[in-house]
Amino acid sequence: MEKLIEQFQLGLFFWLLVIFVGLVFLMKKFAWKPILDAVNEREEGIKNALLAAENAKKDMQNLKADNEKLLAEARAERDLMIKEAREIKEKMIADAKSEAQAQGEKMIDQAKASIESEKNAAMAELKNQVSSLSLEIAEKLLQDELSNKEAQTKLVEKMLGDAKLN
Repeated sequence: MEKLIEQFQLGLFFWLLVIFVGLVFLMKKFAWKPILDAVNEREEGIKNALLAAENAKKDMQNLKADNEKLLAEARAERDLMIKEAREIKEKMIADAKSEAQAQGEKMIDQAKASIESEKNAAMAELKNQVSSLSLEIAEKLLQDELSNKEAQTKLVEKMLGDAKLN
C-alpha cells in the first residue's frame, strides 16, 4: 500500500475522477434509466402475469363449479328419465297383463257359451233320437200286439182296467 501512496499523482487522480464522474453521469443518463425502466417493466409484467394467473385460477374454479352443477343437473335429468322409463315399462306391463286377462276371460266366456250351445244342441239331438226310438219301439210293439187278436183284447181290457182305477 505504501507503494501506491508513493506513486500517487494528483493529475492522474483528477482525470480518473473526471472520467469516473462522467462515466457515472453517462450511465445515469443513458444506462440507468433504461435498465430501471426494463426492471420496472419486468416487475409490472410479473405482477400482471400473477394477476392473470390468479384470474385464470378463479375462472377455472368457476368453470369447475359450473361443470359440477351441470353434471349434477345431467345426473338428475338422467335419473328422472330412467324413473319415467321404468314407470312407462311397468304401466305397459300392467296394461298388457290386464288386456291378456280380459282376452282370456272373453275366450273362456266364449268357450263356455259354445259348450253350452253344443250341450243344448246335443241334448236336443238326444231327445229327438230318444223320441224317434221310442216311437219306433212303440210302433213295433203296437204292430206286434195288434197283429195278434188275443193280445189286442188283453190290451183293451188292461187299458179299461187302468182307466177304472183312476
